[in-house]
Amino acid sequence: MARVSLSPQIIARIVDHARAQNMQAGQHLPAQLLADSFKVSRQPIVSALKKLEDMGIVQSAPNRGYFLACNADDIPEMDADAAGDDEVYDRIAADRMAGRLPDRLSENELMRLYGVARGRLSRVLHQIADEGWIERLPGNGWEFREILTSRKAYSDAYQFRAAIEMQALLLPSFRIDEEGFAAARRHQQELLQSYESESRQKVFGTNIEFHEMLMTCANNDFFLDAVRRINRVRRLMEYSITHDRTRLPQQCREHLQILDLIEERDMQAAATFLFHHIREAGNIKAALIA
Repeated sequence: MARVSLSPQIIARIVDHARAQNMQAGQHLPAQLLADSFKVSRQPIVSALKKLEDMGIVQSAPNRGYFLACNADDIPEMDADAAGDDEVYDRIAADRMAGRLPDRLSENELMRLYGVARGRLSRVLHQIADEGWIERLPGNGWEFREILTSRKAYSDAYQFRAAIEMQALLLPSFRIDEEGFAAARRHQQELLQSYESESRQKVFGTNIEFHEMLMTCANNDFFLDAVRRINRVRRLMEYSITHDRTRLPQQCREHLQILDLIEERDMQAAATFLFHHIREAGNIKAALIA
């Protein structure tokens, strides 16, 4: 099944949207509206808009968002060969999980290894960088970042998540983000209807969006940073073990129940439920790791 790429393909979809609407220079490109339309989280939309700004196609205004910098008809054609990008992405991910790639490589080495042109490789590497498991070095080098590679490390990560996410809900600084809660409900309900056909990336992205939204509500950057780091290092392990989707409907319903408890201001019940929700998911998934 083809996977929806975060950067190049969303950039192309934003451009297609602008053309379809015959948008003119100065018109607003609302990130949340685009996220809802494309059925992705807000983060990849903002990332794509920033890259379009770098290309001179959109411009940002403080506290106002992003706006088209030129008429849609004047936007150059986007190169978004998704199928080829997906194949290269999957090969790099599989080789990294199997330990076949060293921590550091140059773009030239990667081009030789995977037999691809620099343009396509660059798109894939920037997508991987957006996901957080590689970073660019000075020059044309890249360095893979830490990932989870063992059952124990994976299980430990879930135990840590369960503990800190539970405590985050009990912080005096926790405040409900009404817009975030509404978007989370919508995305969980949509996933309930489409989980069998969605990409691994979409399933994982919807899950981390939910949990990181709760950490944002805690208004404590240390909790949010900790959960983001764990989500980054567990991404490839999740991709390798999430082929069985039978538990996804239950996961979505449990997410909705957590939102209900928080909105009812029963924070102790919500925190306890969240703790067991994460621990059970970790136990089930860890058992699938060889």
